[in-house]
Amino acid sequence: MHFEKKLGRRPFLLGGMSLSGLALTGCAAIPKNSMSRYDPAVVAMYKAMPEERFPIPAVDLKQIDPKYFRTEVDDPTGERPGTVYVDTKNFYLYFVGENKRAMRYGVGLGRAGFEWSGRGRIAWKRKWPTWTPPANMIARQPELEKYSSANGGMPPGLGNALGSRALYIFRGNRDTLYRLHGTTQEFSIGKAVSSGCVRLLNQDVIDLYRRVPKGSPIVVV
Repeated sequence: MHFEKKLGRRPFLLGGMSLSGLALTGCAAIPKNSMSRYDPAVVAMYKAMPEERFPIPAVDLKQIDPKYFRTEVDDPTGERPGTVYVDTKNFYLYFVGENKRAMRYGVGLGRAGFEWSGRGRIAWKRKWPTWTPPANMIARQPELEKYSSANGGMPPGLGNALGSRALYIFRGNRDTLYRLHGTTQEFSIGKAVSSGCVRLLNQDVIDLYRRVPKGSPIVVV
């Protein structure tokens, strides 16, 4: 988490380099006419990930406001290093590092009436998780009954509601039922469209997953 020691004092976009430890090799071909206007580091950061259990396509950068691209910034939160901090007003998630630096990610959030806020901890982490909708969601959307715990949940994959990674938010020993998770729906970043969870691009949630130890504190404001 010692950002400055590794990267110097100049903030810049990370394309899976240094802090994330992601290699830049194996990048899938991206049409030049659609991506040439983006910084190569951004294109590399959101490249396809064919090495994953379920190959992840490259992000369609045209669907995202560039302010939501992953980047290292001065820490605006005042929280201690190792804290995950979700700024719901501005649709940002910060992972707080040392020397007053933080990694910032764009997120999508829950619609009005479905938000969760407060302090908790990351109790679990899962790669390619199974998704089980909570009972109150099934009550609102009966078609989700087929994914209930009794039916084994929604199997992992790109179509799974939790995407490539999930981090589970607990308050004390109680599961809040809210998650940090991946998505392939680029259009949802920077918007309130989900049923309460904090969603990140799959490439971003994989990066976050590698940084955040189990038991890390989380603040949602």
